[in-house]
Amino acid sequence: METEKFITIDDETISLRQALGYLRTSGDLQQFIMKILRQHVIEEELQSQADLEIDASLLEQAIINFRLQNQLVQSDRFDQWLQSQSLTYGTFRNQFAAGLKIEEIKNKVTAEQLEDYFQKNQQAFEQVVLSRIVVEQYDKAVELKAQLEQAGASFEALAKEHSIAGERAYNGMMGAILFSQLPPAIRDAISKAQPGDIVGPLELEGRYSLLRLEQRIPATLEGQLKRQLQEQLFEQWWQSKLQNKNVKLQVE
Repeated sequence: METEKFITIDDETISLRQALGYLRTSGDLQQFIMKILRQHVIEEELQSQADLEIDASLLEQAIINFRLQNQLVQSDRFDQWLQSQSLTYGTFRNQFAAGLKIEEIKNKVTAEQLEDYFQKNQQAFEQVVLSRIVVEQYDKAVELKAQLEQAGASFEALAKEHSIAGERAYNGMMGAILFSQLPPAIRDAISKAQPGDIVGPLELEGRYSLLRLEQRIPATLEGQLKRQLQEQLFEQWWQSKLQNKNVKLQVE
C-alpha cells in the first residue's frame, strides 16, 4: 500500500497512505471520508433501483441549460471546457445522467417526510417585516412606547428622531427577515403578535428595542425553500443508512 501510486508530481509519487496522512494533518480527513460514505450509500440506492431511467429529452434539456448558464453554447468553447476538465462528451453526459438520477432518488426518499416536516415547522420558515426603535436607556424606551400607545405618536417619526439603529434613515423599517433567524427573545415576543402590534421594550446587547410587526409573509413549500428542505432531509436519510454499521478506515 505504501508504494501504491495515487498521485504523481513529475517523478515524485504520493501514495494513498500519504494522501490520507496529509488530509488528517490538514483536518480535512473526516469531511473526505463522509463524502465517500455519502456516495457509497447513493450508489447502493441507485443499484437497488436499476429500473430508474431518465427521459432523454429531460437530460438533453438539462445539458442545454448548463451550457447556457456557463456561456458554453458555442461548440468550440464547450470543447475547450471539456478538455480543461479532462472529460469526453460521453463522460460528461453520463455524469449529468447520474446527477438527474440522484435527484430522482432524492425526491423519492424525501417525499413522505417533506410535507409533514414543513407543516410542523412552518412558522420558522415564514418571513416577518419589522420596524424598530433602538435606544440606550430602558426608561427612554418605556417613554416612547407610552407616546405610541397613549398619545398616538407616529412610529416613523419617533424612529427617525430617537433611534440609534441604522434603520432610522428608513423610518425604522427593517424589511423582511426569516422568522427562524431572529434572536430567540424577538421570536418569543412576536410569535403571537398581529400586524400593527408594538412589542417591547426588549433588551438586546445592552440596548432596548421597540418592535412593530408590519407584516407576516407565509412560507410556501416551493422554490428555494423546498430544495433546502429536500437537501436537509436527504442528508438525514443517507446518514441514517450508516447507523449501526461498523465503518473503519483500513489505512492507518
